Amino acid sequence: MSKDFYDSQETLSAEERELQLFSVLRDNLRQLGDKVPALAKQIEGINISNLNSRADLAAIPVIRKYELLKAQTEARQTLAATDDEKQRIFGGFSAVGWGQAARVFCSPGPIFEPEVARTDYWRMARALYAAGVRKGMLVHNCFAYHFTPAGSMFESAALAIGATVFPAGVGQTEMQVTAIHDLKPHAYTGTPSFLRIIIEKAEELGVDISSIKHALFSAEAFPPSLQKWFADKGVDGYQAYGTADLGLIAYETKARDGLVIAEDIILEIVKPGTNDPVPDGEVGEVVVTTLNPDYPLLRFGTGDLSVIMPGNSPCGRTNRRIKGWMGRADQSVKVRGAMVHPSLVDKVVKRHPEIKRARLVVTGATGKDEVSLFVETKQTPSDTLTAAILESIKEFIKLRTAVVYKNEGEIKNDGLVIEDARSYD
Repeated sequence: MSKDFYDSQETLSAEERELQLFSVLRDNLRQLGDKVPALAKQIEGINISNLNSRADLAAIPVIRKYELLKAQTEARQTLAATDDEKQRIFGGFSAVGWGQAARVFCSPGPIFEPEVARTDYWRMARALYAAGVRKGMLVHNCFAYHFTPAGSMFESAALAIGATVFPAGVGQTEMQVTAIHDLKPHAYTGTPSFLRIIIEKAEELGVDISSIKHALFSAEAFPPSLQKWFADKGVDGYQAYGTADLGLIAYETKARDGLVIAEDIILEIVKPGTNDPVPDGEVGEVVVTTLNPDYPLLRFGTGDLSVIMPGNSPCGRTNRRIKGWMGRADQSVKVRGAMVHPSLVDKVVKRHPEIKRARLVVTGATGKDEVSLFVETKQTPSDTLTAAILESIKEFIKLRTAVVYKNEGEIKNDGLVIEDARSYD
């Protein structure tokens, strides 16, 4: 296998890849159908032996993130603490519980995800390899290690390659600069905005952190302008697209031409809000089927918009490509690496009967997100009300957010709860 590729899966023919993917899928469904209630319900009436192609998958309903959230929430509300946690915590979507899962994580919603102690559980290693990370390197990992699985995703990927990891986590910018200067890591994993802050702080302090030559970014947009900014600083940065539910979905390569779809998932593009695949080249919702035997999500709708690109990547990998993240099929947005759902805004509004109408507005340039909650009130605003709303925002949305009062009628009555007005130039 060429040193340019992580493994032989990356250069399979399309026919070989489809045969392998659907063979594993059928085996998983046969073995897990009785163990995973949500999966059994989803494939009820489906002849597993007839699942041989993507066209065959269209008969299976898409499960969207809000349905997963609803199933988990209802299970926690109705089941007793003594009930099986696979049902009570994971809503019947997981094949593993306590003792089988090594860790359990919590994403905004809250949605809980299991992690099993299996090498490269989140399948991020090939993305890290494509970004230039190799055995014997040191990776400075600035993804969070608490609540969400991001830190574990990228750490387990580096370990699978044979690299060493410094678990830097988030925050403490000056300490990050000092650690990088002392340890001289070869690579960085985290959001592009945080590495930019670290580099700018290092320049301000006159500290050399030029050992970082490679970076794998995720959780934020990484447009060409930001790629050039890092290149000018000596950092060869790439992006990976994944979620806390699914792990790696697609990743950038040296071709810089779209994102290559991960080898071990089945990715479809469907018409938003439906089960129906769209023709290649048409924008739609990214729907993913994992082959994970522990957390087997089948036709899972991410809520993200993208499009299948024509042809193969010039890098030599033969799997199909997507253009990358092109917006949301719903109104959820990713801000500073965290997903914000309309339901979280609704919780803030319901906490305060003084609020007549509200809209969360995200503005700013790439890597410098600014968040404001536009509010119309039934009475004259006060400092007390503002403080109370900010406390609710801290509890539910968990992002630094300004409260901006609007006159009656300024917030349109169009059903929009979250507006993404960021610039991606």
